[in-house]
Amino acid sequence: MLNWDEPTTPSSTSTHSPRPSGQPGLQVSSIGETTAAVTRHVASSATPSSQAAAPQRRINVADKRIINGQTDVNQLVPFKYKWAWEKYLATCANHWMPQEVNMSRDIALWKDPNGLTEDERRIVKRNLGFFVTADSLAANNIVLGTYRHITAPECRQFLLRQAFEEAIHTHAYQYIVESLGLDEAEIFNAYNEVQSIRDKDEFLIPFIEAIMDPNFHTGTPENDQTLLKSLIVFACLMEGMFFYVGFTQILALGRQNKMTGAAEQYQYILRDESMHCNFGIDLINAIKMENPLLWTSEFKAEIKELFLKAVELEYRYAEDTMPRGVLGLNASMFKGYLRYIANRRATQIGLEPLFPNEENPFPWMSEMIDLKKERNFFETRVIEYQSGGALSWD
Repeated sequence: MLNWDEPTTPSSTSTHSPRPSGQPGLQVSSIGETTAAVTRHVASSATPSSQAAAPQRRINVADKRIINGQTDVNQLVPFKYKWAWEKYLATCANHWMPQEVNMSRDIALWKDPNGLTEDERRIVKRNLGFFVTADSLAANNIVLGTYRHITAPECRQFLLRQAFEEAIHTHAYQYIVESLGLDEAEIFNAYNEVQSIRDKDEFLIPFIEAIMDPNFHTGTPENDQTLLKSLIVFACLMEGMFFYVGFTQILALGRQNKMTGAAEQYQYILRDESMHCNFGIDLINAIKMENPLLWTSEFKAEIKELFLKAVELEYRYAEDTMPRGVLGLNASMFKGYLRYIANRRATQIGLEPLFPNEENPFPWMSEMIDLKKERNFFETRVIEYQSGGALSWD
């Protein structure tokens, strides 16, 4: 069950040892260079001398590291970070596609002049305006940044699945926009034209650019902290906080039997993002355990300031999307909710709560995270949702 209290599973402790990131001999920055390097690596391994040396190159599981590892990144097993593999399997079993969700009721409601209030329509459009580009930012961060610095193949496997799921989420938002006949230019340009959305994206972008720089490599305490900071921002603050005002608003619509197709897709996305967040927190804690010298008092103080800034930005977004009370919600309710989430994320990575005594004003959101079923639109029953390979025919 996915919930706020899912335990993290850090790896064994070791001291920080500055080494260049990635597999030796495979330090490349383009697809063409990668292909050539892998080809040379495979070709050289076929020579008699390398065959004779093969037993010495077998991986010792104790040598594997999340970052700065020197073991072969192409060899998945033996497993050291079994938690990463288990999360990968769980996300595969949760597979879904947007076009499986029936949008006919949403379309009829949106076209009905009296179907939704102007405040409810504002919520839908602002949400889509943020999310249509947010998951692309998340995917770019993984594919162009994080992935190349992680040297544990089990963790890389999850990141590949996560990147695919970010693509599914972008597909889902586009599917909603297209189904409702919204102005695509307005929605897809909101991240440039709506200040509350732009502010959140501008907060995130420097942490993507820092680790995407071709000249950036881990292996020094300073650069390792840069990577760790980026991981914290994306797991705890983007996926773990910046998505939750929007999730709550659309799911609140669904709870009132409005925009049910969109709400169902958001529910699947919430489940996916909860898994991404929990994986990211495990990854952060494993890096901390393997590199304890990175977790300095100065670094922790910097992370706390980022948390406070993120709460402020997301609350501004709540005020912009919901200038008046609607759906039994108002912007001020989100202040307590965001502080509650910030406390949860902070404690999950080993920081003290930033806002003592905050409680969750939306306990029903925790239930939404534990989604294990898919609605069958041709019948009234609910069936377990699994991918074909995971189905039991007995």
